[in-house]
Amino acid sequence: MSLLFTPNKLGPHQLDNRIIVAPMCQYSAQDGIPTSWHTMHYGQLALSGAALVIIEATAVEPRGRISYKDLGLWSEEHGRALKQLISDIKQHTNAKIGIQLAHAGRKASTSLPWEGGKSLAPDDENGWQKVAPSSIAFGQYHQPQALTIDEIEKIKNAFVEAAKRAESAGIDVIEIHGAHGYLLHEFLSPLSNHRTDQYGGDFNNRSRLLIDVFTAVKKAVSDKMCVGVRISATDWVEGGWDLESSIALTQHLEDLGCHYIHVSSGGLSDKQAIKLGPNYQVPFAQAIYNETQLPVITVGLITEPEQAEAILLTEQADFIALGRGILYDPRWPWHAAEKLKQTIKVAPQYLRCAPHGSKEFFK
Repeated sequence: MSLLFTPNKLGPHQLDNRIIVAPMCQYSAQDGIPTSWHTMHYGQLALSGAALVIIEATAVEPRGRISYKDLGLWSEEHGRALKQLISDIKQHTNAKIGIQLAHAGRKASTSLPWEGGKSLAPDDENGWQKVAPSSIAFGQYHQPQALTIDEIEKIKNAFVEAAKRAESAGIDVIEIHGAHGYLLHEFLSPLSNHRTDQYGGDFNNRSRLLIDVFTAVKKAVSDKMCVGVRISATDWVEGGWDLESSIALTQHLEDLGCHYIHVSSGGLSDKQAIKLGPNYQVPFAQAIYNETQLPVITVGLITEPEQAEAILLTEQADFIALGRGILYDPRWPWHAAEKLKQTIKVAPQYLRCAPHGSKEFFK
């Protein structure tokens, strides 16, 4: 039996297999509200055969968006729209649906990627004032304002309220975005956090905001909700956030009842030196896997079924997250099942499309 197609628990949920669709921004919302694009996009991914689909980074307040076209969950109107989206999708799939709650911090207020993805000034019609732990810009971006203690408290509350709306909308999994150089990661890293109060300085202070957000969100939702955290295991810059810190953070989150850790890397500094290649982030996941009982999700240039299976067989991670690869091939799980000679559940409308000679792998 293939491990990739073996059921496994993630928090309170039993997932049908170990394949997860990673959150990927679509830059297609209208004032934070999902559009018909999201119905089409997430509908097809939920029919892909992946056990869990995580909806893209969703801002907990308007200034927490990466771009003016990002999803948001800062009002009851946004909650109702998300509920309709989830209802539409769940009518036709057994896949679990997650959402990544996020704040872009100093990497907010940008143009759309296909329009250059440039930093927009606060007075631009599609821009606003960026905020961050400290008034330190990301590369050549516009300078952010350092958050006050009162503003930090409001952001914590915004995460809590967004989590409540997510649960009311029918979401199964909440992922707190602590990676890729966005706000919670900015607090973690000494490169971007030069504060001298309770949110800056040593490891405990720099990790305080993420820990506070996780604790408050976990408390605000029911026991039926899976709550996990995505981190960048390293900044890929000397003197930045590193693997040792990531292991310590994971162990702290485990003690607090976190349900999983999703291990990515980078995104904080324009000086990062990432060594790209197949499985390039898997060693970070494995190092964390060896030091925690939490389920570990690995991600990053995992493109082949045999590659994913080997990661699981060699105990480097518990789940495989697919990003751009599943955008390129939205039936990746089907093709993986055929290659690994496994069965996979599909919508009854699609049963008749099994390849000649391989009809037994649909169920």
